[in-house]
Amino acid sequence: MVKLAIAQMNSTVGDLAGNAARILDFARCAAQQGADIVLTPELSLVGYPPEDLLLRNSFYEASSRALQELADSLASFHDLHVLVGHPLKQHGTCFNAASLLVNGQIVASYCKHDLPNGHVFDEKRYFRAGQDALVFTVGGVRFGVAICEDTWNEHVPSQAKVAGAEVLLVLNGSPFHMNKQHLRYQVMRDNVTAQGLALVYANLVGGQDELIFDGNSFVLNQQGQLCAQLKHAAEDMQLIEFDGATPNPGVIEKELPAEGQVYDALVLGVRDYIGKNGFPGVLLGMSGGVDSALTLAIAVDALGADKVRAVMMPSPYTAEISWLDSRVMADNLKVRYDEISINACFAAFTETLASEFSGLPPDATEENIQARIRGTLLMALSNKHGAIVLTTGNKSEMAVGYCTLYGDMAGGFAVLKDIAKTLVYRLCQYRNSLSPVIPGRILTRPPSAELRPDQTDQDSLPPYEVLDGIMQLHMEENCATDQIIAAGYQAGDVERITRLIKINEYKRRQSPVGIRVTHRAFGRDWRYPITSKFRD
Repeated sequence: MVKLAIAQMNSTVGDLAGNAARILDFARCAAQQGADIVLTPELSLVGYPPEDLLLRNSFYEASSRALQELADSLASFHDLHVLVGHPLKQHGTCFNAASLLVNGQIVASYCKHDLPNGHVFDEKRYFRAGQDALVFTVGGVRFGVAICEDTWNEHVPSQAKVAGAEVLLVLNGSPFHMNKQHLRYQVMRDNVTAQGLALVYANLVGGQDELIFDGNSFVLNQQGQLCAQLKHAAEDMQLIEFDGATPNPGVIEKELPAEGQVYDALVLGVRDYIGKNGFPGVLLGMSGGVDSALTLAIAVDALGADKVRAVMMPSPYTAEISWLDSRVMADNLKVRYDEISINACFAAFTETLASEFSGLPPDATEENIQARIRGTLLMALSNKHGAIVLTTGNKSEMAVGYCTLYGDMAGGFAVLKDIAKTLVYRLCQYRNSLSPVIPGRILTRPPSAELRPDQTDQDSLPPYEVLDGIMQLHMEENCATDQIIAAGYQAGDVERITRLIKINEYKRRQSPVGIRVTHRAFGRDWRYPITSKFRD
């Protein structure tokens, strides 16, 4: 009987020593449980994606040294086969590779065949495609090797089978988006198990800038039945026993609801962005609204209350309930909470600009001044104390420009950048189902920027159910205007929202990096020109 350990690990890009130590820890734990094989994720030794680090010769040289040092360290684990992902340069050609380490030796290497070059991937910028299969035998079972995209068509699995493979081991750096796991199941069944191969799918876990790798590694038998499922958004290891080439049933982690999956992904993204970049903590502006409430809850769940600071900055238009709800929210989560009025700053700005604004009615200019004062104060606190500012704007606002450049957009990390407003409410309800930390009134009162008297978001925007529906069809699904109208939306709303999405591209280009949870987010997925005369 062969025992295989899936090492669902959290690599850090560029931390070769730290990643090697994590692989060694997993190998040690697996060996103690009698494992014969340890399978790690894609580019586990260097982190994924390394992006333009892959254009530096020194990166390949350091990777090669780290791989050999790891092989040396594994020599004491007699006959333990460890598959490690790493970049490989041979005769001036660069590959996305996986090497088999056994008894202190690098005994074989496999180079990824299919290089993804869409959505968030641009591997053809860095790598050449491999050609050859890799199959090795342990305990009489023939194991083939593939890397991530190789299994999104049937060519590589078929080639592995022809080479004699009975089980396909797949190293993955597959980023999270909603509903991704069921898509993975279907693709693996179509391309791998349909050919009579059992499958072991080891996926990376962790946050890397805007990308979240959710883990959720799994095992399918030759009939495509799920035999094991590892944790979502957490490091994990599971030992799978094979009876011949057939995996025995293992632990299947309970699947979270969609909101739970997204919430945990956001928590992981904040924890890794702050931790891996060495920030001592975070601060954010509280408004008494739903977006800052959700951001605060995520930050505390990610980092602990001692590393989070909330700042309320009331203006002449801040409602009393906003103060009260912010105080309750901060007390519920036990974070440091401060109130800094912007009234004096706002008065100074308006007095300074009085001659320039003479005879002109108040408009969005005065509203934006308030937002920019708040942004300046938060950035001053960040500079003085070292904590990074979390922005609180959501995807709906970013889409249509309902945000202020150098104001509420000022900060270092945009937690809700890919979260539509309607999903914000669902995530708040999910968080409160775990423990009620967000005051109910925050979830029921009409959303408002509170930058002028009696303001609500719907003074300037269609209902968020309409805005989000149009945004999803236009931006995420690439639907044409007539298709969106045919889906039941009013032509005027469609024209208005799609126009706002286009003209606010210049703002989004200046926004902080933020967490991606949909299959198309503003940022790496969305590459529209700012200057364009095209109309759909």
